[in-house]
Amino acid sequence: MPDTLLFAMEATLNGLTAGVMYALVALGFVLIFKASGIFNFAQGVMALFAALTLVGFQSGQIPFSHLINAMFGTRLHHFGWNMPTLLAIPATVLVMILLAVLVERFILKHLVNQEPIILFMATIGLAYFLEGVGDIMWGAEVKALDVGLPKGMSGAVDDVTFAWFGYGFYIDRLEIWAAGIAALLVAALTVFSQYTKQGRALRAVADDHQAALSVGISLRFIWVLTWSIAGIVALVAGIMWGSKSGVQFSLSLIALKALPVLILGGFTSIPGAIIGGLIIGVGEKLFDFFMSPIIGGATENWFAYMLALVFLLFRPQGLFGERIIERV
Repeated sequence: MPDTLLFAMEATLNGLTAGVMYALVALGFVLIFKASGIFNFAQGVMALFAALTLVGFQSGQIPFSHLINAMFGTRLHHFGWNMPTLLAIPATVLVMILLAVLVERFILKHLVNQEPIILFMATIGLAYFLEGVGDIMWGAEVKALDVGLPKGMSGAVDDVTFAWFGYGFYIDRLEIWAAGIAALLVAALTVFSQYTKQGRALRAVADDHQAALSVGISLRFIWVLTWSIAGIVALVAGIMWGSKSGVQFSLSLIALKALPVLILGGFTSIPGAIIGGLIIGVGEKLFDFFMSPIIGGATENWFAYMLALVFLLFRPQGLFGERIIERV
């Protein structure tokens, strides 16, 4: 088999696993947009905040210790104990649910029936607020996140591909785990939306807010539920990205990479987020592999946005999104 084909196959597999990482972030956008029509610009910062909180719990760090020390001249930093991961993750989930309650109470409740641009600007403000709170609460230094997931090259994939093709593919074990976790997450969200009372209420709100209100569905409860689920999805994304590259404030920028994923898959489709992520992941890897020798490197930085621009021109609703028709 030609070496070029083998290298392209390896790039494709790496693109699939990278695409899953993008899709994990895009899922949070889709959930909130479906239920409330809000494009949550803060989703990437929510992933960062969740990862910071998880690391803080694991290390036993005292929240706001830098602020407390500056105000009172103390030297507090840690409680003196480490929280096990199996306890730190549920504790972080509770924090994200509390965040959802606070967002609904202090932001969304006061913006009912406002224009979409106002809601969008509110999420931009929320993003900067959370980023600042995360900095004050846990500190700005880069933190290592370890939840026990394996990292490094997958020996099994290397052995199998070497036996088949005479060339071992390099696939990161963390990204393989991310693919499996993303599959379980999508399955859980599907079961929740199809077979639970709250899931059906969420879909009713997504279809028609006024009709859902007329049959007694609490819009405020649905918003808290949606933002809570989005917070849990953000935690999963934060764990995967934080385990891969460390928990640092540039992690919030992964939201920008999710935008092309949403444009391709559609803002209202959970399967579309997954498919869009896979297309972006594979597309940018293959494009970089074939075109970098011709036009230079760093094509992964802009390929996804160029592909999204093409979709906006010819299919703005995405592959699985709903076409919105407004009659005036």
